Amino acid sequence: GGVGKTTSSCSIAIELAKRRESVLLISTDPAHNLSDAFNQKIESTPTQIEGIENLSAMEVEGKADTSKMASMMGDQLGLGSLLEDFGSAMPGIDEAMSFAEVLKLVTSLKFSVVVFDTAPTGHTLRFLSFPDLLEKALSKMESMKGQFGGMMKQFGTMMGMPEGGDDLMMSGMAQTRELTRKVNAEFKNPNLTTFVCVCIPEFLSLYETERLLQQLAKFQIDSHTIIINQILYPEKGGDCGLCKAREAMQNKYISQVDLLYPDFHIVKMPLMKNEIRGITALNQFSGYLQKPYIP
Repeated sequence: GGVGKTTSSCSIAIELAKRRESVLLISTDPAHNLSDAFNQKIESTPTQIEGIENLSAMEVEGKADTSKMASMMGDQLGLGSLLEDFGSAMPGIDEAMSFAEVLKLVTSLKFSVVVFDTAPTGHTLRFLSFPDLLEKALSKMESMKGQFGGMMKQFGTMMGMPEGGDDLMMSGMAQTRELTRKVNAEFKNPNLTTFVCVCIPEFLSLYETERLLQQLAKFQIDSHTIIINQILYPEKGGDCGLCKAREAMQNKYISQVDLLYPDFHIVKMPLMKNEIRGITALNQFSGYLQKPYIP
């Protein structure tokens, strides 16, 4: 946290909007910051970014969307508020709702490219593991339907489920399973998806980045770019002892990144004097993604 993931994802989205027909930036972090970064209200549905016609952004509201969806399902199946209470308390529900938005995007195909502003490492790894987890769960439920179909039907009747509701539910599960497989395949296709790591030149951040890259390799998700953010460039001729000490420390870890990841594209971004908020500041910062910053 605090390494500049949101600023970097906004900058990448802005640069992509200059080259692609339509771009969507979606935040999967429960603590959303897109509204602060763009200095405008971002809704839970695609919101056009002021000043950039082909760039939209959205912030997934896990808890609110889950309660709404569970309430609708509860009404249809006659389960009242049971599903709503269960859904709002379910662990990992933010990751589930984020993944649900991915499924919607795959079916709608409204955007030529989607950029995810992810949460810190642990939350993001849970999100990336969700397709495999969901597919296994759906497969298990389908096998249980074959073994205990009669019992499930009786239980559904007791809970007030309408006639044929179990078949309708299993049909929906099968469709979701196929869609999940499609998304999973797209996540693992290096021609369609890549993961950009963002870190700062400090030991803990570098260690976390290495752990993330190892997990991405296990998930078979491509990653060949690392953004090193908040690099300090002391003013020439300055007499700041703290600045020089920080520069020496940062240079040590930057050298380690260059040594550890020779095949990666390493992007070195400066620590700015002012906050990076609003389109003007983001445009200036995003330019350094293409042309290296020269102090």
